[in-house]
Amino acid sequence: MKKLVFIPLLIFVVTGYTIYSCKKSIAPEKAIAQTVAAQIDDFIDATGKLLDRAQSGNADEKALQNQFLQLRLNYKKFEWAAEYFNSGVARFINGPPVQEVEVADGAIFEPAGLQVVEGYLFPKYNPANKKDLIAQIKTLQDNARKIKPFYTNIDMFDWQVFDAGKQEIFRILALGITGFDNPLTLKSSEESIAALNGVKAAMAYYEDNAGDENLSAEFTAAAKYLAENTDFNGFDRAAFITKYGNPITTGITDLQNKLNIHGATYNRLLKMDAKTLFDKDAFNVNAYAPDFNSFVTEKKTALGRLLFSDPILSGNGKRSCQSCHQPDKAFTDGLVKNIVIDGNKPVKRNTPTLLNAALQSSQFYDLRAATLEDQALSVVQNKDEMHGSMKAAAQRLWENKSYRQLFTDAFKTKNRTGIDTLEVMNAIGSYVRSLVSLNSRFDQYMRGNKAALNQEEINGFNIFMGKAKCATCHYMPLFNGAFPPMYILNESEVIGVPQTIAKTAIDTDMGRYNILKTNSFKHAFKISTVRNAALTAPYMHNGVFTTLEQVMDFYNKGGGAGLGYKVDNQTLSPDKLNLTDKESKEVIAFIKALNQGS
Repeated sequence: MKKLVFIPLLIFVVTGYTIYSCKKSIAPEKAIAQTVAAQIDDFIDATGKLLDRAQSGNADEKALQNQFLQLRLNYKKFEWAAEYFNSGVARFINGPPVQEVEVADGAIFEPAGLQVVEGYLFPKYNPANKKDLIAQIKTLQDNARKIKPFYTNIDMFDWQVFDAGKQEIFRILALGITGFDNPLTLKSSEESIAALNGVKAAMAYYEDNAGDENLSAEFTAAAKYLAENTDFNGFDRAAFITKYGNPITTGITDLQNKLNIHGATYNRLLKMDAKTLFDKDAFNVNAYAPDFNSFVTEKKTALGRLLFSDPILSGNGKRSCQSCHQPDKAFTDGLVKNIVIDGNKPVKRNTPTLLNAALQSSQFYDLRAATLEDQALSVVQNKDEMHGSMKAAAQRLWENKSYRQLFTDAFKTKNRTGIDTLEVMNAIGSYVRSLVSLNSRFDQYMRGNKAALNQEEINGFNIFMGKAKCATCHYMPLFNGAFPPMYILNESEVIGVPQTIAKTAIDTDMGRYNILKTNSFKHAFKISTVRNAALTAPYMHNGVFTTLEQVMDFYNKGGGAGLGYKVDNQTLSPDKLNLTDKESKEVIAFIKALNQGS
C-alpha cells in the first residue's frame, strides 16, 4: 500500500520540480510551446487509441464514448493555442458539423472533427457508420499532426500568449458553457475546466515573475465552481461569468500591463485591451470600415445624419434612408415589408434594425455586402428601395452649397472639384457606426450592478445560454451571428422560416443561395441580433412573426423541420426544446432587458 501511494507522489514531486526548473531556465514562451507540443502528442496518441477501438471487431459503445470524452478533454487543454495560432486547421479539429463554404471562391469543405465524431457516437453508436467514424478519427489525427510543427519550429511571443489566453476565456464564456461544441454530450463544465487549466498553466509562467498569486486563485475558484455545478440546464451562467469569468480576463489584462508586455495591435472588433466582454468600449466600431481613412469622425457622422434623413439620395426625391429605418422604431419601420418606392407591391424582405449594425462583418439578410458603405450604395441604387444613382446624388449634393461645405469640412481633399461617391457612402456608414450602443440593463448587470436585472430576467439569460440553445447561434455579448471570440465570421442559419403564420410551408426566399449557388445556403439567412428585438417586430426576413411569443414557439418546436416541413439542410436542430411556458416567458423577459437604454 505504501508503495502505491509513494509512486504517484514521487511522480508529482518530480514533475513539479521539472516544471519549476523549466520556468527558471527557459523563456516562458518557449516553455509554453514545448508544453503545447507535448499536449498535441497526447491528443495524437489518444486518437490512435480511439481509432484502434473503433477498428476492433466488436467495439464496445460505452468504451468508445468514454474514450471520446477523454479525447475532447485532451483537445481542450491546448485549445487556447490551436484556435489562435492554427485557426485554419483547428476548425477541422473542433469546428461545427456543417459544410464550410469560402465566400470568396465558393470552395466547399465537408465537416470534420470532434463534433462530427460526437454525432457518430452519441446518443447511440451505430456500427453501420463504422467506416465513416474511422475516417473521421484518422482526419483528426492528421490535422493534429499538421499543427504540431508550429510549436517546435516557430517562435511565439509573450503578447500573443496573453492575447490567446484571454481569448480562450472569452471562448469559454461565449461558447464553452453554452454547449456549442458538445450539443449531444453537454459536458460543458468538465470541458471548460480543462480549457481553463490550459490557460492557467500558461499564465503561471508570467505570474511567478510578477510575484502575484491572485490570478492563479481566480482560475482555481472558477474550476471549483464548474466541478461543483455540472448540471447543464441548471448551471448559473450569470453567476459564473460575473464572479469568475470577468475577474479572470481582467486579471490577465492587469498582469500583462504590470509586466509591460506589448506587441502588435490589430484593428479587430473585440479590442485587444478589453478587460471583459462587457466593457463599455470593448468593441471597435471601425473594425469593418473599408480602410483607415473611412474611420468615424464627428464631422462625418454629423454629415451622415443629415444625408440619412434627406430624400435627395433617392431617384424621385421622396424617400430617405430614414423612411424605412425610423429612429423612434429602433431604426426599423414596424411593417411586415415596406412598399417599393414607385409602386404598391412589397419589397423583398423585412426592414432590419441598424442599431449595432456596425458590429457585424457583413450586411443584409443574405450577407451580400461586406461594409456599411457597400450597403448604402446597394440601397440607394436598388430599384425597389430608393431607385437612385449614387453618382447622380453626389452631383446634386455638390450643387448644394450647404452640402458642398459640409463635405469639404468632413473630408480633407485638396483642390476639390466635386464630391466623390465614396465620400457619400462613408458619411452614411459613419452615421450608422454611431448607432452602436451596448448599455442595456443586461450590460449594466454584467459590469457589476446586481440590481439591474430581476430574477426572472436572470433565469431567462441562463435558459437562453443553456436549455433553449439560443446562444449557440446568437453569440454573447452581441447576440448576433458574429462568431466569438474574434467576431470576424458572420454566420447564417437555415431554420425553416414559414411562408405564413399558418405554418403550412417554408418560405420560398432562397436567401444566401441567391448570392452563392451552394446547396447548404438554400433558405440561409443572417443571424440577426437579439438586442433590441423587443422593439423591432415583426420578425424574420419575411416578417412572418409579429410577437416574441410566436418566435419562441417556433424555436421550441424545432423550426421548420420540427414542424414537418421538408428542409433537408436545416442547421437548427429539429428536436423540440421542451421549454415550459414559464421558461419561454423568462427568455422573453431577458430579451427585453437587452433593449437599448432599458
